Amino acid sequence: MKPAPALLRLLDSARWAPSGDNSQPWRFVIRGPLAFDVYGYDTRAHSVYDLDGWASELAHGMLLETIAIAAAHQGSRAVIALPDDASKAPHRYRITLEADAAVGDDSLSDAIQLRSVQRRPMRPRPLSASERTMLDRAAAPLRAVWFETWSARRRIAALCARNARIRLTIPEAYDAHRAVIAWGVRTSDDRMPDVALGADPLLLAIMRHAMTSWSRLDRMNRWMGTLAPRVALDFLPGLLCSAHVALMAPAAPSSLDDRIAAGRAAQRVWLTATSLDLQMQPEYTPLVFARYAESGRRFTVVDAAYAQAREVADNLLKALGKDAVKRTVWLARIGPHRSSPGRSLRLPLDRLIIDEAPADLAPPALQ
Repeated sequence: MKPAPALLRLLDSARWAPSGDNSQPWRFVIRGPLAFDVYGYDTRAHSVYDLDGWASELAHGMLLETIAIAAAHQGSRAVIALPDDASKAPHRYRITLEADAAVGDDSLSDAIQLRSVQRRPMRPRPLSASERTMLDRAAAPLRAVWFETWSARRRIAALCARNARIRLTIPEAYDAHRAVIAWGVRTSDDRMPDVALGADPLLLAIMRHAMTSWSRLDRMNRWMGTLAPRVALDFLPGLLCSAHVALMAPAAPSSLDDRIAAGRAAQRVWLTATSLDLQMQPEYTPLVFARYAESGRRFTVVDAAYAQAREVADNLLKALGKDAVKRTVWLARIGPHRSSPGRSLRLPLDRLIIDEAPADLAPPALQ
């Protein structure tokens, strides 16, 4: 059935929602002029960072919030129905647009396409009281916990640098990184350009050489260690920012609905930051490895990585408090806008719209 122009405009805006490594784990099926389904996939078969599907479901929530904001900009309300059976994959989210003059234009719509990831150091300018207030309000129903002082930022920066040792030394992460980095380009429709990774030209050249094969990367890690990239890509950026922020749910998320709600709140925080001329960098993998450690999940063949994941979980516990780790659904650093030499784009809309419900669990772009 032919979609209305308003629906196409909405989808063209919504496709800019963020997703892990620019995976875009969704496809759209048009059901009517103002109705469509989102088929949400997960990347557990492709990424060590999504073995339980949580990262992708968080991204689904970000997409749904973006759809709601884009609809409001057009004077419509997006009526969103979540799956009745969350055990079925892919998840089907049913959306119908209804005209509603009372919905009002969402002020965050202009930030949808401007929002980006900043992996380079930013100025450590303190957030103003008004900025904090707006970001706190955007986080509802989650609670924002801030790490703003030099010592607090250093604590989270050190935690992320320790966590990076896992990312750099397990073959499962190498497989994921090799699949999602686009070398020698400034933009990419479905991956991450190398120049947007935050590394200087020398480190980038070393990374590209090392990542030719896992055996080469493993040898270089053993000979040279991982301190230099962890300092450059995790510790220094973690210090040189305005703050780190953790978003906490009232209770530990236990359902798809909980993770969708968390993703929607995180996206509103990110878009609010963008509207304030601030940028964010997700620091989600410490939460992932801590969750794996807590649940006893075997995520790698490298035995030492399990002890390191346990260490990450313990340090998060010290930073966030007892029971807070299980309730933390988002961790990121934030700071003043800084231009970047490259950016992840998105697949064109005609690649995201499919004719019928998919028979398999992953679209071609995720293979």
